[in-house]
Amino acid sequence: MNRAVLFLILIAFGIMWGATIPLTKIVVSTGHHPFGLIFWQSLISVVILYPLLKIRRSKLIIDRKHLLFFGTIAFTGTLIPNSTSYLAAFHLPAGVMALIIALVPMFALLIALTLKLERFRWKRLSGVVLGAIAIALIVLPESSLPDPTKAIFVIIALVGPFCYGIEGNYLSVRQPADTGPIATMFGASVIGTIVSLVVVLISGTFINPLNTGIGVPELSLLITIMLHIVAYTGYIWLVDKAGAVFSAQVAYVVTPAGILLSVLFLGERNSTYIWLALAVLLIGLFLVQPRQKSAPELP
Repeated sequence: MNRAVLFLILIAFGIMWGATIPLTKIVVSTGHHPFGLIFWQSLISVVILYPLLKIRRSKLIIDRKHLLFFGTIAFTGTLIPNSTSYLAAFHLPAGVMALIIALVPMFALLIALTLKLERFRWKRLSGVVLGAIAIALIVLPESSLPDPTKAIFVIIALVGPFCYGIEGNYLSVRQPADTGPIATMFGASVIGTIVSLVVVLISGTFINPLNTGIGVPELSLLITIMLHIVAYTGYIWLVDKAGAVFSAQVAYVVTPAGILLSVLFLGERNSTYIWLALAVLLIGLFLVQPRQKSAPELP
């Protein structure tokens, strides 16, 4: 396939992923409990993915090994990161959330170095340092956030990319050869649905659409889920067609798209420190990108 076409496809998937960030801000605007949202997110994902699983005839194996795999992906890829991200997104601007999600490759590298899955290189470590500087630019200056008292939620938001970093490294060493991306997403979504349902029933935080009604936040959640499935599946397709290193460049699109779409649709105004943090992060991403045929998974 023509390289220019591949770049256009990469940009399209990046914009889709970026669009989920301001949409998430709308989703949490009602104050719904994070696990109430996660339940519907997981359930709708199951409903959408099941027909795809059948159409593609993807193999779904259910045994102890695969259940452990699906469960780990569910907790590190949805249950823990989404619960903290939904909480943080209620208090932070969507543009800040877009910056924080760009830290996934940096956390993935640190975890890989700790587990000795990657070789130490000063160039890539310097990218991680720039990521830390970008976070400092968000948290430390009093004029960087609209409300400086919300800085604690930046720390909470960091749990998401940290979990995604764990997920990416786990996938690289534990992905069963007989389980593809759609089967993985489906299995993890089923477990996520069961766990989140138990949590909301025990805590009394179940969201009943018949009582709350279907409004803009609920429709935004549905659109977010569909965009995520398309973008993630498309990312896996792009890795197969163009390679992991080329596909990893989608990170350069996701964050700027998330920030610009937040400005366009939510009317957010970012301080100079936020734009400076974006520039620092993009440089850091460039330094962190691997040369070999591997790349950290994106959320």
